[in-house]
Amino acid sequence: MSWSEMQPLLSQACWDTLYMVGWSTLIAVVGGLPLGILLVLTDRGGLLQNVAANKVLGQIVNVARSMPFIILMVALMSFTRTITGTTIGREAAIVPLAIGAIPFFARLVETAVREVDGGLVEAVQAMGGNTWTVVRKVLVPEALPSLISSTTTTIVALIGYSAMAGTVGAGGLGDIAIRYGYQRFETELMWITVAILAVVISVIQFAGDYAARSLHRRGGRSGPAPKLRLLKTKEPAAADVSKAA
Repeated sequence: MSWSEMQPLLSQACWDTLYMVGWSTLIAVVGGLPLGILLVLTDRGGLLQNVAANKVLGQIVNVARSMPFIILMVALMSFTRTITGTTIGREAAIVPLAIGAIPFFARLVETAVREVDGGLVEAVQAMGGNTWTVVRKVLVPEALPSLISSTTTTIVALIGYSAMAGTVGAGGLGDIAIRYGYQRFETELMWITVAILAVVISVIQFAGDYAARSLHRRGGRSGPAPKLRLLKTKEPAAADVSKAA
């Protein structure tokens, strides 16, 4: 197969892969972030301690994570058809990709949030902050570098999942590697596909690591004080006038 024949195939496959991974990552973050935080809050000693609910959520996450992705795709075919109207194509692949990534990302979020200094949480509570304030002002901002790294890890995992999804007609680079590289013995095309995947993953990993390091350095210079100052109430204007007098 000549390069002029490979180029349109590879271009469409790259776009399909980025499309599937992009939407799946967005859904995984939207669903996994609150789930991971909830696992921390409902744990023993958490702000919303509920051991029974925590165990139920933990078991659901563990079962979902333990299922191989290829089996998950088959098990969700009926659900996927209900949502998208089909079981093949990139739109259909987003459903199992997102569902498989949500518990994966939730566990990473849980680990990142647990690393936040408990003293900051206690300080916010002492200032009268409620649970939502603690989450919004302390847990998420302090864990943000780790959350960026977790998102990067999830994207890399989803790229691998999308390649497996290509084996059942989802499209993307995995589909090209199987249909042309393996079944039609186009070895050169298969290795080009592998090289593209390696480059894409390397770029994403570099960008994620750079963003996480930048946020970590910025947080290290500023420290927790600026975050906690946001919680302090402002003095009334009348008091300022009396002081000026």
